[in-house]
Formats: sequence, structure tokens, C-alpha cells
Amino acid sequence: MTAKILDGKEAARLAREDLADRVRQMAEHGKTPKLVAVLVGDDPASRVYVRNKGRAARKIGIEAETREIPADVTQEELEATIDALGRDASVHGILVQLPLPDGLDADRVVRRIPPAKDVDGLHPTNVGELARGTPRFAPCTPAGVLELLARNGVDVRGRHVVIVGRSNLVGRPLALLLLLKGERGDATVTVCHSRSKNLVDVVRSGDIVVAAVGRPDTVTADMVKPGAVVVDVGINRIDDPSTEKGSRLVGDVDYEGVKEVASWITPVPGGVGPMTVAMLLANTVQAAEAHEPVDDFVAS
Repeated sequence: MTAKILDGKEAARLAREDLADRVRQMAEHGKTPKLVAVLVGDDPASRVYVRNKGRAARKIGIEAETREIPADVTQEELEATIDALGRDASVHGILVQLPLPDGLDADRVVRRIPPAKDVDGLHPTNVGELARGTPRFAPCTPAGVLELLARNGVDVRGRHVVIVGRSNLVGRPLALLLLLKGERGDATVTVCHSRSKNLVDVVRSGDIVVAAVGRPDTVTADMVKPGAVVVDVGINRIDDPSTEKGSRLVGDVDYEGVKEVASWITPVPGGVGPMTVAMLLANTVQAAEAHEPVDDFVAS
């Protein structure tokens, strides 16, 4: 059997259509969601990511702005910028493009974002709300994984989901989302990591396998139960002299091998990546709809 494709581009397109309808409804009442991305330094990859996020936001009617800040900014100056955005009532969503240049404390910066405007879902308050089962904004990549599965009719309820990777951006929050009660939760979850024993056997027990470790070919065909659903969150650039650029993007899954075993599989690129951006837009729209005052916010 050859796996069916979990097409992130198409699922993201449908999600953006739904969001555009919500943005139009707000516009009828005189409100336009506004997203501000803070870009520190001149890292080419970060610049591309921010540009793509802004373009996607504007296509559905979100006002998108980029604050470009030089790499030699001080911690205090950067935090003052975040504080000003937090007080700006016209701004509904704030994201700080990571990683930050050396010498800047990203955790301190994220804590300056009011939780009601933290559309990346990384503020400790929002992480805590997710952990206690009352999420406000879920981190975009884990939310994108669940959106992708739901839009393709893959039910996670009662199924064993094995997550390979325990990062704060993907593995941990995805596990918490899957444990929530409801149609996108109620899963049995196992999280594997570098210290896990019998990794092959554990992964092979999964009805759904999510690879999120940032290492090519971590999940191979012998690790996948026939008929399992495989979601590849990884994105790695490897050398490939046969391509024009001399390199290409691959995930954490041996795609060619695993696609002959799995029932569904995500491509890389074109799988989870587009969903991450779509969920950032979803969080921004949600923030604008809620529009909580933040005048009394004090960074933790």
C-alpha cells in the first residue's frame, strides 16, 4: 500500500478561507485584526519567514506590520518595544521571530508579551492554561498538526499517538492538546526522546506517529506499524548535488520508505509548514475577536 498524502497546502487554504469570513464579519463592525511581527537582526531565513507570515495575513484581511530592529539592540530596548506594542490597543497579536541574535534573552522577551496578544502561544501563562486543560492560544505548529488531521478526517480519539520529540515548541504542547477532552483530543499519548529505550518498538505501537526531532531519517519504515498515520514536523536541509541549489529540504521521516507502510503521510515541504502559518492567523483572529484590555499587564 502507498500512503495517502496529508496535503498541508490545501488544508491551510481551506483554513484561511474560513478565517477570511471571520475577518470580514469583524470588518462589518469596524474592526480589523492587526498582527505585528518583531524581526531582530538580518537573518535571511527569519526575514523570509516573517515576510511569508505577513503576506498570508494580508491576503485574508489582517493588517500585518513588521518592526525591524537592528541586531545590536539592547535587551532593555527590545523589551521596551514589546511593552509599547502591548499597550497599543490597535495591536491584537504580537510575535517575536525566533531565534534572536546572540546576547538577547528570548525567554525574557516572550514574557513581556501580554498573554492576550501572544499569538505564538509561548507565554508561560498560555502554556499553563494549556497544561491545565483550558487553552487560550495553542502553539501554532501543534495546533496545525491537529487541524491537518481533522481536515483529512483522521480521528485521534481513543488512538495511541506516539510523539518523537519533547520540545516546548512541538512535542510537549502537542501531547497536552491531544490529552484534552473533545473531538481533537481524547488520545492516548506517548512522548519519546533521546533517552527513551526500545524506541523502535515504542514508535511501532503508535496508531499515529508524529516526528519532531530535527534530524533526518529518524523514523524509518521498520518503526511504523502498517496502516499508521505519520506526521513529519521536521524540516532539515541536506546536501544534494543533483539539485540546482546543491541541497534540498527533508523531514525527520524516511519518506520514501515510510510511505509504503503508512496509511497517511505528510510531505516535506508542503505538510505541516503551511498549517503553522494558518494557525498563527487563527490565533490572531481569535485575539481580535476577544480583544482583552492589557493596561494592567505586568510581565512575569
